[in-house]
Amino acid sequence: MNPGSAASAGPARTPDTLGTPEPALTDLHGRVTDWFTRSARDLPWRDARCSPWGVLVSEVMLQQTPVVRVLPVWHEWLDRWPSPADLAAEPAGSAVRHWGRLGYPRRALRLHAAATAILERHDGKVPSTYDDLLALPGVGTYTAAAVAAFAFGRRETVVDTNIRRVHARLFGGSALPAPALTAAETKRAVALLPREDALSVRWNAAVMELGAVVCTARAPQCDACPVLDACAWVAAGRPDPEYVPKGQAWAGTDRQVRGAIVAVLRHADAPVPRSLLLNAPVDLGMGASDDGVAVVLPGPLAALHGLRAPTEQLERALEGLLSDGLAEELDHGIRLPG
Repeated sequence: MNPGSAASAGPARTPDTLGTPEPALTDLHGRVTDWFTRSARDLPWRDARCSPWGVLVSEVMLQQTPVVRVLPVWHEWLDRWPSPADLAAEPAGSAVRHWGRLGYPRRALRLHAAATAILERHDGKVPSTYDDLLALPGVGTYTAAAVAAFAFGRRETVVDTNIRRVHARLFGGSALPAPALTAAETKRAVALLPREDALSVRWNAAVMELGAVVCTARAPQCDACPVLDACAWVAAGRPDPEYVPKGQAWAGTDRQVRGAIVAVLRHADAPVPRSLLLNAPVDLGMGASDDGVAVVLPGPLAALHGLRAPTEQLERALEGLLSDGLAEELDHGIRLPG
């Protein structure tokens, strides 16, 4: 279902936003979007000249990754692959190789699969409707709504972590939204969406930006908020959150080891023998040359073995990469997918 369709003809009052009268809601729309006009960061995917493909790439890259890390990789991708057809013409491994250090490299495979589907189903043009976007490989409800809104100006309900937090504080009086998206949150977001297409797009972008730079999770800058006087959380005395968000562990995890193996494969110009990935250099007799001079390993391989991960973890991480399609094994070694 199109997530914005349920709000296409709302009542004069919006009970899902704690009974906020329509005039008050209209005022909030204007204040937040006016703030966005004055204060929004200058990001290339917000430029009116940015292609829908550029918007799609940005939305996938920005999932769980800060803007500052995405910017250089996004520019490199759009320079290298300015259209879906350009990416689809390359092997999937090229997408992973040029994913850089953004993390979660399966997103690179999903973008490659989406580019291939766009070429095959839509003559190489990113589809403009929520349903067609959602049908692309690896595109979920958030990404479909965001691309339809930000690339094509469609009225869609866009709900990401930043938007959820602003809604929770401004209308719900809670320090943080629920740990996972609830039906009530979605219903509230639908009720809040302006009826006019252009304003709805701007509202989505503005609330997202407000959550990213002002209404942040750990250190909200309330004095800079354009709707401070209307915030239910502030009115309630800024109560503490009902739970403490837990950051994802990294050091020592399979994710860290998988990332280190992918880094080796990204920098290799030929398949890497399995033994090099799974055995520390000393086990391979590579600790020193015959004259006693230490052997210097390539940086990514040294970094992998510098983790001192146990063999079983290395094997588990490698098998996971192979099963996920992020690597492939040939007779003479492991490489990124062809």
